[in-house]
Amino acid sequence: MSSLEQLREVLGVPPGAVCGSDFGAVEGSLGVGLPPDVKGMCYLYGDTLISDFIFVLGPKFIAEQSLWVSELVREGHPVIAKAVLPDAGGMLHWGHSVDGDKFFLEHRGGSHWTVSAFRRDWADWYESDETLID
Repeated sequence: MSSLEQLREVLGVPPGAVCGSDFGAVEGSLGVGLPPDVKGMCYLYGDTLISDFIFVLGPKFIAEQSLWVSELVREGHPVIAKAVLPDAGGMLHWGHSVDGDKFFLEHRGGSHWTVSAFRRDWADWYESDETLID
């Protein structure tokens, strides 16, 4: 069983999968190819709120939101000190919480991307070795 199938078992049937949406346009506007697991997760659960807490960005909003956060960082965000796509070498902004946390994927080489987050309540930066689906 793939990780994406396991995730679907945990989260249940997607409330409104965006399977017909095109990630090609998103990748073009961000200037990066995204790994299949990220596109899979965002196809299934993107542009929806999960458990009334985490909003996962999908093809409809991910490029727009990444641009918005990259501008915040360029203007000197006090905690998010790393570039955000579409800036060269930037992280992918893939979601946020209802509490104002911002979730990112950092490219670690090859097709390996790991989760990092700006935690608003603590005003700090968190990095993990976990992939989006993990």
